[in-house]
Amino acid sequence: MNHLDDRVRKEILDSTEDTPSTLKDDIWNHIDQELFQTKGRRKKRVKKKSKVIPIVIAAAAGLMILFSSQTETGSAFIKQIKDLFVPEKEIIQSIEGNEEETNVNLQEGKDSEYIIYIDEERYKLVNGKDSDIITTKEPLEERYPKVSMEIKQFKDITPEEMVSTLETELAAEYTKITTETVTEPVNGYKLHGISGSEWDSPVTNVYVVDNLNGGSFVITEKYFLEAAEGHGARFYAMLQEFEIIE
Repeated sequence: MNHLDDRVRKEILDSTEDTPSTLKDDIWNHIDQELFQTKGRRKKRVKKKSKVIPIVIAAAAGLMILFSSQTETGSAFIKQIKDLFVPEKEIIQSIEGNEEETNVNLQEGKDSEYIIYIDEERYKLVNGKDSDIITTKEPLEERYPKVSMEIKQFKDITPEEMVSTLETELAAEYTKITTETVTEPVNGYKLHGISGSEWDSPVTNVYVVDNLNGGSFVITEKYFLEAAEGHGARFYAMLQEFEIIE
Protein backbone atom coordinates (compact mmCIF):
# COMPACT_ATOMS: atom_id res chain seq x y z
CA MET A 1 0.00 0.00 0.00
CA ASN A 2 2.89 2.38 0.70
CA HIS A 3 4.19 1.82 -2.83
CA LEU A 4 0.77 2.58 -4.26
CA ASP A 5 0.51 5.71 -2.09
CA ASP A 6 3.80 6.94 -3.58
CA ARG A 7 2.51 6.36 -7.09
CA VAL A 8 -0.69 8.31 -6.38
CA ARG A 9 1.35 11.12 -4.83
CA LYS A 10 3.47 11.30 -8.00
CA GLU A 11 0.43 11.28 -10.28
CA ILE A 12 -1.15 14.15 -8.34
CA LEU A 13 2.04 16.19 -8.38
CA ASP A 14 2.61 15.59 -12.09
CA SER A 15 -0.98 16.43 -12.95
CA THR A 16 -0.85 19.76 -11.07
CA GLU A 17 2.36 20.87 -12.73
CA ASP A 18 0.65 23.69 -14.63
CA THR A 19 -1.46 24.85 -11.68
CA PRO A 20 -0.49 28.22 -10.06
CA SER A 21 2.00 27.46 -7.30
CA THR A 22 -0.03 28.88 -4.39
CA LEU A 23 -3.18 27.01 -5.36
CA LYS A 24 -1.15 23.92 -6.14
CA ASP A 25 0.44 23.95 -2.68
CA ASP A 26 -2.92 24.42 -0.97
CA ILE A 27 -4.46 21.56 -2.96
CA TRP A 28 -1.54 19.23 -2.37
CA ASN A 29 -1.37 20.00 1.37
CA HIS A 30 -5.05 19.18 1.71
CA ILE A 31 -4.79 15.92 -0.22
CA ASP A 32 -1.55 14.99 1.52
CA GLN A 33 -3.13 15.46 4.95
CA GLU A 34 -6.24 13.47 4.08
CA LEU A 35 -4.54 10.73 2.09
CA PHE A 36 -1.15 10.13 3.67
CA GLN A 37 -1.21 11.53 7.20
CA THR A 38 -4.54 10.35 8.65
CA LYS A 39 -4.33 6.60 8.26
CA GLY A 40 -4.44 6.03 11.99
CA ARG A 41 -7.59 8.07 12.29
CA ARG A 42 -9.14 6.31 9.32
CA LYS A 43 -8.47 2.91 10.82
CA LYS A 44 -10.61 3.82 13.82
CA ARG A 45 -13.48 4.71 11.52
CA VAL A 46 -13.28 1.83 9.05
CA LYS A 47 -13.20 -1.68 10.44
CA LYS A 48 -10.48 -4.12 9.47
CA LYS A 49 -11.04 -5.80 6.11
CA SER A 50 -13.72 -3.29 5.14
CA LYS A 51 -12.29 -3.59 1.63
CA VAL A 52 -12.59 0.08 0.74
CA ILE A 53 -10.07 1.87 -1.43
CA PRO A 54 -9.10 5.03 0.50
CA ILE A 55 -6.70 6.12 -2.25
CA VAL A 56 -9.47 6.54 -4.79
CA ILE A 57 -11.74 8.24 -2.25
CA ALA A 58 -9.17 10.89 -1.38
CA ALA A 59 -7.91 11.32 -4.92
CA ALA A 60 -11.47 11.84 -6.16
CA ALA A 61 -12.02 14.51 -3.50
CA GLY A 62 -8.87 16.25 -4.66
CA LEU A 63 -9.98 16.04 -8.28
CA MET A 64 -13.19 17.92 -7.51
CA ILE A 65 -11.06 20.85 -6.38
CA LEU A 66 -8.34 20.47 -8.99
CA PHE A 67 -10.33 20.06 -12.17
CA SER A 68 -13.74 21.56 -11.57
CA SER A 69 -13.26 23.70 -14.69
CA GLN A 70 -10.83 21.44 -16.56
CA THR A 71 -12.94 18.52 -17.72
CA GLU A 72 -10.48 17.16 -20.28
CA THR A 73 -7.54 17.26 -17.88
CA GLY A 74 -9.65 15.82 -15.09
CA SER A 75 -10.76 12.89 -17.20
CA ALA A 76 -7.18 12.11 -18.11
CA PHE A 77 -6.14 12.13 -14.46
CA ILE A 78 -9.04 9.90 -13.47
CA LYS A 79 -7.85 7.41 -16.08
CA GLN A 80 -4.34 7.56 -14.56
CA ILE A 81 -5.78 6.70 -11.14
CA LYS A 82 -7.88 3.83 -12.53
CA ASP A 83 -4.82 2.48 -14.33
CA LEU A 84 -3.14 1.95 -10.96
CA PHE A 85 -5.21 -1.20 -10.57
CA VAL A 86 -3.41 -4.04 -12.29
CA PRO A 87 -5.63 -5.58 -14.99
CA GLU A 88 -4.47 -9.11 -14.25
CA LYS A 89 -2.77 -10.93 -11.39
CA GLU A 90 -2.21 -14.38 -9.94
CA ILE A 91 -3.84 -15.64 -6.74
CA ILE A 92 -3.41 -18.84 -4.74
CA GLN A 93 -6.62 -20.64 -3.82
CA SER A 94 -7.40 -23.92 -2.13
CA ILE A 95 -9.49 -26.20 -4.35
CA GLU A 96 -10.49 -29.59 -2.95
CA GLY A 97 -7.57 -29.49 -0.53
CA ASN A 98 -4.96 -28.54 -3.12
CA GLU A 99 -3.24 -25.17 -3.58
CA GLU A 100 -3.92 -23.83 -7.06
CA GLU A 101 -2.37 -20.85 -8.83
CA THR A 102 -5.04 -18.99 -10.78
CA ASN A 103 -4.89 -15.95 -13.05
CA VAL A 104 -7.68 -13.46 -12.37
CA ASN A 105 -8.73 -10.36 -14.30
CA LEU A 106 -10.01 -7.01 -13.10
CA GLN A 107 -13.69 -6.32 -13.67
CA GLU A 108 -15.61 -3.13 -12.94
CA GLY A 109 -19.01 -3.47 -11.34
CA LYS A 110 -22.28 -1.71 -11.97
CA ASP A 111 -21.95 2.11 -11.99
CA SER A 112 -18.22 1.70 -11.25
CA GLU A 113 -18.94 1.43 -7.52
CA TYR A 114 -16.84 -1.66 -6.95
CA ILE A 115 -14.18 -3.79 -8.58
CA ILE A 116 -13.56 -7.51 -8.43
CA TYR A 117 -11.04 -9.90 -9.95
CA ILE A 118 -12.56 -12.97 -11.58
CA ASP A 119 -11.23 -16.21 -13.02
CA GLU A 120 -12.08 -15.57 -16.67
CA GLU A 121 -10.98 -19.05 -17.70
CA ARG A 122 -14.02 -20.49 -15.94
CA TYR A 123 -16.40 -17.58 -15.30
CA LYS A 124 -17.82 -14.47 -16.89
CA LEU A 125 -19.35 -11.30 -15.41
CA VAL A 126 -22.63 -10.13 -16.90
CA ASN A 127 -23.65 -6.52 -16.14
CA GLY A 128 -27.41 -6.38 -15.68
CA LYS A 129 -29.85 -3.54 -15.17
CA ASP A 130 -30.11 -3.96 -11.41
CA SER A 131 -27.20 -6.26 -10.57
CA ASP A 132 -24.11 -8.03 -11.87
CA ILE A 133 -23.93 -11.80 -12.14
CA ILE A 134 -20.83 -13.96 -12.26
CA THR A 135 -21.63 -17.34 -13.76
CA THR A 136 -19.88 -20.22 -15.51
CA LYS A 137 -18.29 -19.34 -18.83
CA GLU A 138 -19.79 -22.46 -20.38
CA PRO A 139 -23.38 -23.45 -19.51
CA LEU A 140 -23.67 -26.43 -17.16
CA GLU A 141 -25.59 -29.55 -18.11
CA GLU A 142 -29.29 -29.44 -17.25
CA ARG A 143 -28.86 -31.97 -14.44
CA TYR A 144 -26.80 -29.48 -12.42
CA PRO A 145 -28.46 -26.84 -10.23
CA LYS A 146 -27.75 -23.17 -10.88
CA VAL A 147 -24.22 -21.88 -10.20
CA SER A 148 -23.83 -18.12 -9.93
CA MET A 149 -22.74 -15.18 -7.78
CA GLU A 150 -24.92 -12.06 -7.94
CA ILE A 151 -23.70 -8.65 -6.71
CA LYS A 152 -26.42 -6.09 -6.05
CA GLN A 153 -26.46 -2.78 -4.21
CA PHE A 154 -29.33 -1.52 -2.07
CA LYS A 155 -28.49 2.14 -1.50
CA ASP A 156 -31.19 2.89 1.07
CA ILE A 157 -31.20 -0.30 3.18
CA THR A 158 -28.71 -0.71 6.03
CA PRO A 159 -26.91 -4.05 6.48
CA GLU A 160 -28.89 -4.82 9.64
CA GLU A 161 -32.22 -4.18 7.91
CA MET A 162 -31.05 -6.21 4.94
CA VAL A 163 -30.09 -9.19 7.08
CA SER A 164 -33.50 -9.22 8.76
CA THR A 165 -35.27 -9.25 5.40
CA LEU A 166 -33.00 -11.93 3.95
CA GLU A 167 -33.45 -14.24 6.93
CA THR A 168 -37.20 -14.27 6.28
CA GLU A 169 -36.78 -14.80 2.53
CA LEU A 170 -34.22 -17.60 2.88
CA ALA A 171 -36.28 -19.39 5.53
CA ALA A 172 -39.03 -19.80 2.94
CA GLU A 173 -36.62 -21.29 0.40
CA TYR A 174 -34.14 -23.38 2.43
CA THR A 175 -34.74 -25.89 5.21
CA LYS A 176 -31.75 -24.71 7.26
CA ILE A 177 -30.25 -21.23 7.51
CA THR A 178 -27.60 -19.66 9.74
CA THR A 179 -26.43 -16.07 10.20
CA GLU A 180 -23.06 -14.81 11.43
CA THR A 181 -20.73 -11.85 11.23
CA VAL A 182 -17.55 -12.46 9.21
CA THR A 183 -14.27 -10.79 8.26
CA GLU A 184 -13.48 -13.16 5.38
CA PRO A 185 -13.88 -13.18 2.46
CA VAL A 186 -15.50 -9.79 3.14
CA ASN A 187 -16.28 -7.81 6.23
CA GLY A 188 -19.99 -8.02 7.04
CA TYR A 189 -22.70 -10.62 7.56
CA LYS A 190 -22.98 -14.09 6.08
CA LEU A 191 -26.23 -16.01 5.72
CA HIS A 192 -25.90 -19.66 4.77
CA GLY A 193 -28.78 -21.72 3.48
CA ILE A 194 -29.04 -25.39 2.48
CA SER A 195 -31.80 -27.87 1.73
CA GLY A 196 -30.98 -31.59 1.97
CA SER A 197 -27.80 -33.63 1.97
CA GLU A 198 -27.77 -35.05 -1.56
CA TRP A 199 -25.05 -34.23 -4.09
CA ASP A 200 -27.36 -31.79 -5.87
CA SER A 201 -28.87 -30.18 -2.78
CA PRO A 202 -29.07 -26.39 -3.32
CA VAL A 203 -26.70 -24.22 -1.30
CA THR A 204 -26.51 -20.46 -0.92
CA ASN A 205 -24.13 -18.06 0.80
CA VAL A 206 -25.38 -14.50 1.05
CA TYR A 207 -22.95 -11.79 2.15
CA VAL A 208 -24.20 -8.38 3.27
CA VAL A 209 -21.57 -5.63 3.18
CA ASP A 210 -21.90 -2.02 4.34
CA ASN A 211 -21.48 0.30 1.34
CA LEU A 212 -20.38 3.06 3.78
CA ASN A 213 -23.08 5.37 2.50
CA GLY A 214 -26.18 4.21 4.33
CA GLY A 215 -26.79 1.16 2.19
CA SER A 216 -25.65 -2.38 1.49
CA PHE A 217 -24.07 -4.62 -1.07
CA VAL A 218 -25.71 -8.05 -1.17
CA ILE A 219 -23.62 -10.82 -2.73
CA THR A 220 -25.55 -14.03 -3.33
CA GLU A 221 -23.73 -17.25 -4.17
CA LYS A 222 -25.68 -20.22 -5.46
CA TYR A 223 -24.33 -23.68 -6.15
CA PHE A 224 -24.96 -27.28 -5.06
CA LEU A 225 -23.54 -29.39 -2.24
CA GLU A 226 -21.08 -31.39 -4.36
CA ALA A 227 -19.67 -28.13 -5.76
CA ALA A 228 -18.83 -26.64 -2.34
CA GLU A 229 -15.11 -27.39 -2.71
CA GLY A 230 -15.12 -26.41 -6.39
CA HIS A 231 -17.35 -23.51 -7.34
CA GLY A 232 -17.88 -22.58 -3.70
CA ALA A 233 -14.13 -22.30 -3.07
CA ARG A 234 -13.58 -20.35 -6.29
CA PHE A 235 -16.35 -17.89 -5.42
CA TYR A 236 -14.74 -17.42 -2.01
CA ALA A 237 -11.36 -16.63 -3.59
CA MET A 238 -12.87 -14.17 -6.07
CA LEU A 239 -14.85 -12.48 -3.33
CA GLN A 240 -11.65 -11.86 -1.40
CA GLU A 241 -10.75 -9.51 -4.26
CA PHE A 242 -14.01 -7.53 -3.96
CA GLU A 243 -13.32 -3.84 -3.33
CA ILE A 244 -15.79 -1.02 -2.79
CA ILE A 245 -15.03 2.29 -4.44
CA GLU A 246 -16.79 4.93 -2.41
